[in-house]
Amino acid sequence: MAKNDSNTLRNVAVVGHGGTGKTSLCESFLFVSGKTEKPGRVDEGSSGLDYEPEEHKRRISIGSAISWFDWNKHRVNFIDTPGDANFAMDTKNCLRVVDGAVVVVDSVGGVEFQTEKTWEYAAEIGLPRMIYVSKMDRERADFQKVLDSISERLGAKATPLCLPLGSEDNFRGLVDLIEMKALVFDEAKGKFKREDIPADLIDEATSRREAMVEDIAESDENLMDKYLEEGVLSVDELKSGLRSAVIAGEITPATCGCALKNLGPAALMSMLVDYFPSPVDRGPVKGSNPQTGEEASREPLEDAPFSAMVFKTIADPYAGKLTVFRVFSGTMTSDSPFFNSSKNINEKSGALFFLDGKNQRPAEELVPGDIAAVAKLKETSTGDTICDEKAPILYEKLEPPRPVCSYAILPKTKGDEEKLFSSLNRLIEEDATLNLRRDDQTREMILSGMGQVHIDVTLEKMKRKFGVDVTLKQPKVPYKETIKGKARVQGKYKKQSGGRGQYGDTWLEIEPTAHGEGFQFVDAIVGGVVPRNYIPAVEKGIVEAMAEGIVAGYPVVDVKVALVDGSFHPVDSSEMAFKIAGSMGFKKGFEQSQPTLLEPIMNIDIEIPDEYMGDVIGDLNSRRGRVLGMDKRGANQVVKGQVPLAEILSYAAELTSITSGRGTFSYEFSHYEEVPAHLQEKIIAEAKKETEE
Repeated sequence: MAKNDSNTLRNVAVVGHGGTGKTSLCESFLFVSGKTEKPGRVDEGSSGLDYEPEEHKRRISIGSAISWFDWNKHRVNFIDTPGDANFAMDTKNCLRVVDGAVVVVDSVGGVEFQTEKTWEYAAEIGLPRMIYVSKMDRERADFQKVLDSISERLGAKATPLCLPLGSEDNFRGLVDLIEMKALVFDEAKGKFKREDIPADLIDEATSRREAMVEDIAESDENLMDKYLEEGVLSVDELKSGLRSAVIAGEITPATCGCALKNLGPAALMSMLVDYFPSPVDRGPVKGSNPQTGEEASREPLEDAPFSAMVFKTIADPYAGKLTVFRVFSGTMTSDSPFFNSSKNINEKSGALFFLDGKNQRPAEELVPGDIAAVAKLKETSTGDTICDEKAPILYEKLEPPRPVCSYAILPKTKGDEEKLFSSLNRLIEEDATLNLRRDDQTREMILSGMGQVHIDVTLEKMKRKFGVDVTLKQPKVPYKETIKGKARVQGKYKKQSGGRGQYGDTWLEIEPTAHGEGFQFVDAIVGGVVPRNYIPAVEKGIVEAMAEGIVAGYPVVDVKVALVDGSFHPVDSSEMAFKIAGSMGFKKGFEQSQPTLLEPIMNIDIEIPDEYMGDVIGDLNSRRGRVLGMDKRGANQVVKGQVPLAEILSYAAELTSITSGRGTFSYEFSHYEEVPAHLQEKIIAEAKKETEE
């Protein structure tokens, strides 16, 4: 494909809550621009953007999809992002590499939870935004109600650039408030013709236009002076002032439409070209010098040193790894070497591609603003900075959030353990919010992710792409055993079976240590009653017994054992005999020292809207949790507390149910605490049953 011009490029992310019609809008872009002959349909499984089988099955976007269209002599690169909270990290990575975001809001549902979170992040990184109110043909569609929702939920003022022409089944177009014309759309082609505004809308359109003109004038001192003097601004002045205000983040324009009927997207496409910034308009991109740590920046110019950020990785069992990046400065051609400043390594690119949904188009030369992909890089991964080795720069990498949903996994086919491990690592390259680890205590392979849907999709992908099928089960809780009392016991091992026998005799004093102090072994032998060369064997026997557990098979912690007395036989004693004697004595003494179970306690942060506060706190209390405090975060409340791990193994799905999908949480290990007595019996019984099986 021919080389692009950075000045006529527009890079846009289409974002919003799941189900608002983002993919349908993007399909309409492709059709209305003439790039496709027929718009794909999510509900029919014919979308070229939601092309993964897992997306067809669920009718949702699971991964971001990248494509482009040409409009009014401009190239618009767009990224259709997931709206499900399970895949929010992908959306955030995409927002890092675009120059503007179209925030899609449902005409009936208004602003929903994931829209709030995405809006907050876009505001944090200073990204220009535009509102698109979708599905205006639906029953109870209400443009003004959505604008009110934006003000209430997002704390933002949206400036309408249009009014809907008709409503619900009669929705047929828009009233353009800039040029004061009705845009009546041809559903079959998505094009529109300009007509006079219907008489019944003239008053409302005039009033709305005055408010819009005031918003634009207030963003520019010169325009304000002229508006105050003359009371009017020309169309060109309005467009120029609006563009500057949108780029500066001072105005958030709003429009509406119905993508499934191609009513409205054409007007939005013109707005993207007219009002969103080019890569050049966005100015220098800030980073740091990887060698000195000092701030550095790159101008979005072709003659600047090359730099780019990797924001997506696609794992393909046949083509290998596909690395997707956005160029911030300089140029790049196929087979050119580059420096990965995040990992301090050199790599060489192969052929370069522009992504077009699931298809790839060859790229000759990349310029600032281009979004492209390269196959089979060995080391480079999502979040990495690639650049000119002679002028290195490092762009900030997003840290993935902590997983909130975990399962123990094992392959259904015996012998597939290695294949399971390698397949999941390939998928983790694609999705950094996945985590795979082996729990040394429970000896389980634990797969963690952002929710049930996230885990399910990952396993479906693994089976489809790599042929590995697995069984899921709830992970074991890593309980520990300890004691609350003291004991003095004898551990004696004597065995005679003809010939040389076995003899080891130990006296142990056992007592608890403070939580977290671990195991302490004290050699208190005097007078040589136990020879020095046998004492390490006694300790080894105790340590091995601790690892296997005494009461329920869980590791023992926080005990002090003193070897205080004993005896030996000059012929029959051995290291093995004293090891067994130490183990026997410890087990007996442990059972006499008020044994108890400890459970892991987690620090938990739960972010929820105010209206769910009572339900969430009540539920947390029912899980043996305790509230430690509350913070305000934007429009939401954050409940901070502590809760046993055993009580939140399936909390992700349950919080979603309590808060209608508007709650999120994260947790991390805090400490161990004693399990309440009434629960210990049940845990011990289950552990013994499992051992017997």
